[in-house]
Amino acid sequence: MADKALIVIDVQKDFCPGGALAVAGGDEIVPLVNRLIGEFDHVVLTQDWHPARHSSFASTHPGRNPFETVEMPYGQQTLWPDHCVQGSAGAEFHPQLEWTKAELIVRKGFRPGIDSYSAFFENDHRTPTGLAGYLRERGISDLTLVGLATDFCVAYSALDAVRSGFSATVLLDACRAIDLDGSLAAMKDEMAAEGVRLG
Repeated sequence: MADKALIVIDVQKDFCPGGALAVAGGDEIVPLVNRLIGEFDHVVLTQDWHPARHSSFASTHPGRNPFETVEMPYGQQTLWPDHCVQGSAGAEFHPQLEWTKAELIVRKGFRPGIDSYSAFFENDHRTPTGLAGYLRERGISDLTLVGLATDFCVAYSALDAVRSGFSATVLLDACRAIDLDGSLAAMKDEMAAEGVRLG
C-alpha cells in the first residue's frame, strides 16, 4: 500500500446538515470514511478555506443569489452561500472525523479572486495546489477519493488526478452530492469517460 493514498475531500461542518452549504446526508459518510482512514497507510485531507467576502460568495455580488452563475476571468462560477470561512466553526472538520492520521492537509479556496474545487488546481485549471508534486515525491500513484461533494470537489479532484497521471477511484458510498440541476449524473459520466474508477 506504499503507493496508495486516501484523499478525503472537505468533510467539514459547513458541508454537513446544519451547515451553511449542507450536503444532504453529508454526515452519514463519516463512519465509513473513518474506517477507510484506518485501512490506508497514507491519508491526505482537503479543507475548503475561504477568506471573508470571497469572490465565489453570492453575498459579494449585489443582487445575486446563491446557486446562480456568473462569468469570472477564469470561466463560469457558481455562486455559493458564505461557507468555510477561515477560522470559523463551519470550516472545521466534522467533529467525528478521525483526521489526526492525515499526513497532509491541503487548504484550498484561500485566494480571494478564484474558487477552488479540486485538490490539485484552482478553478482556472492552471494554478496548482502542490498536491501532485507532494504525491510524486512520496512515490504515491494510486488514489482513492471520498468526501463532499461528489459532483463538485470530489469529481474535480478525481478528474485532475487522472489528468495529472495518477490512477483514481471514487468510492461513491463514501461521498454525498449536491446534485445541482443534474450535476451528479453529468459528473459521474465525465469521470467514467476520463478513466476515473467509480466504486
